Amino acid sequence: MSDALSAFGNDPWWVIGLKALLIFVILVLLTLFNIWWERRVVARMQHRIGPNVHGPFGLLQSLADGVKLAFKEDLIPKAADKVVFVLAPVIVVVPAFVTFSVIPFGPEVNFFGHQTPLQLTDMPVAVLFVMAIASIGIYGIVLGGWSSGSTYSLLGGLRSSAQMISYEVAMGLALVAVFMYAGSMSTSDIVAAQDNLWFGLILLPSFIIYSIAMVGETNRAPFDLPEAEGELVGGFHTEYSSLKFALFFLAEYINMATVSALATTLFLGGWRAPFWIDEFWAGANEGYWPVLWFFGKVLFFIFIFIWLRGSLPRLRYDQFMAFGWKRLIPISLVWIVAVATMRVARNEGVFDEGFGSNPQFWLIVIGVLLAVLLLTFFLPEKDADEVAPTSAAPRTGGFPVPPMPAGGAVRGAAAPLVFRSEADREVSNG
Repeated sequence: MSDALSAFGNDPWWVIGLKALLIFVILVLLTLFNIWWERRVVARMQHRIGPNVHGPFGLLQSLADGVKLAFKEDLIPKAADKVVFVLAPVIVVVPAFVTFSVIPFGPEVNFFGHQTPLQLTDMPVAVLFVMAIASIGIYGIVLGGWSSGSTYSLLGGLRSSAQMISYEVAMGLALVAVFMYAGSMSTSDIVAAQDNLWFGLILLPSFIIYSIAMVGETNRAPFDLPEAEGELVGGFHTEYSSLKFALFFLAEYINMATVSALATTLFLGGWRAPFWIDEFWAGANEGYWPVLWFFGKVLFFIFIFIWLRGSLPRLRYDQFMAFGWKRLIPISLVWIVAVATMRVARNEGVFDEGFGSNPQFWLIVIGVLLAVLLLTFFLPEKDADEVAPTSAAPRTGGFPVPPMPAGGAVRGAAAPLVFRSEADREVSNG
């Protein structure tokens, strides 16, 4: 067992209980703040005011919405499987809280007279524990969509399961490089391994792939296909109301905080001070100051979530699946091979003294090239107007269909109606 793991398991029961209670309270308050912050940021992006009535700066608007949901009528559809319908929101929200149990908030501190790390617990496979527990929450979404007895809800649940399979694979492969480089799956060990340089810089492709996959894992725009209101009314939670809908809502925002906290822990140095402030401030990584650095990084990722929602339209489902299977997963596999090769080469002493002797240098170079390859997916495709139009042969007895515009036709110009058969012409002349 590493020195970091030896610090756990020695706390009295009241310290463990108080830590668990603080995590619960922090996540609930963070959810209320994130809802308000999302509304304010999107309002500013769209030149609106946003919530500003309830409380100072509208900070109590989220609390008012929670009370409103609690007093709404709780409906259960007649065709629903009532037991599963009620349990599904609980299955979603409980894992969202549990995953925060292995996230490190800071170093060892004096906690009411007891020396303890600012982390509920840790284990040798802590990151795998987070991914396993987070996967359970997907079952709640699938079961909620299936038990509603609604076609739209069922389609949303099926989309969620396909989305979880696609992007959970990419996320897991992105984390393999972190495990190999840190030599551990413990969250506290991974934070300690980033003492000199963050993994977000050394393992840039893993950082980018994880950042994209975590948006898909949380069903957030532009990857919010399971709850696409333009196609599925409300998606998997169409038939839910009152507190059951509030639990789905709460789970979504806690999952945003969870994946942001995991990204902070694995790629941005965790609770360590940003920009290497500790080099000229000795106490930057001591006491309760690291809690401030940790939540600052988490809020940075949540701002990215909000920015994406206010900027990008929803992807088509085929584009979404193709991006996961044809871009993220192959690039993740190539990157894992590159990281493993560099680690073996370093252990075997392949690198000589001189320029380029540092394996981190070559990892950064390869990582930048793969990151550029990944980002080429977002380049604009060829304009549809440049594609030669194709026209189908007239079909006997068909409906009147306007012709495809010619290559030099003016966009928006009215085209004469072409009839596919003489019978259609007679019907039109009536």
